[in-house]
Amino acid sequence: MYDQFASDYDRFVNWDNRLAFEIPLIEKILTEVEKTSAVPLLILDAACGTGMHALALAKAGYQVAGADFSREMINKARRNAEAAQLQLPFETAGFGALASAFGESRFDALLCLGNSLPHLIEASELESALKDFHTCLKPGGLLLIQNRNFDAVMAKQDRWMEPQVFHEGGEEWIFERFYDFNPDGTIGFNIVNLHRKFSSEWQSRVVSTLLKPQLRDDLQNKVSQAGFSQVSAYGGLGRDPFDPQTSGNLIIIARK
Repeated sequence: MYDQFASDYDRFVNWDNRLAFEIPLIEKILTEVEKTSAVPLLILDAACGTGMHALALAKAGYQVAGADFSREMINKARRNAEAAQLQLPFETAGFGALASAFGESRFDALLCLGNSLPHLIEASELESALKDFHTCLKPGGLLLIQNRNFDAVMAKQDRWMEPQVFHEGGEEWIFERFYDFNPDGTIGFNIVNLHRKFSSEWQSRVVSTLLKPQLRDDLQNKVSQAGFSQVSAYGGLGRDPFDPQTSGNLIIIARK
């Protein structure tokens, strides 16, 4: 899906708004690690997509590396870094292969943002990914996971999400997202991409992938089982309390 969607991903996400909101909150979380580190923190963005979080953190003074399973996303991340006149190590590597790509016990913090972890369908894949995260971190390192609140998604069975709109020159894009709730407990995640130039007829295409809804209690337990301590769950990056019915996100923060 993401190889197909890489060219449009930065149109799909309103990065100005998202980064303005999220980066200060992420930095506040990272201050916990900075208290025990004498040098700029070394951070791994473990599902970096087109690299926008990683680049924003690099501009803020952190040392950052990025990885993604999608080769086209990594290619776009490298182009974004070049446009920003920054040099960051971006590698094509999926969950479970990060320590092999970057080394063991190397990072002060590991970020897994943007509802990336639910792309792991099998329980064994999730366990392998969390152990890989643990291996990548230095002793005392911080893990930050940002998922959708699937407790609410599964309880309410809401299919449709807020549409996203982007304009550039005389072109217009509309992105519609919806879920299919499958009998086996997985979720089909679909993005309808509508595009037109200069008020011409709309062209459309759909990209799809599978998600495994990760509920709060189960994910917290699996993070602990992977060797992490101080495992806490929140409803947002500002550490507001997690409400399984109303929170938009599930944030997990833990330490190695």
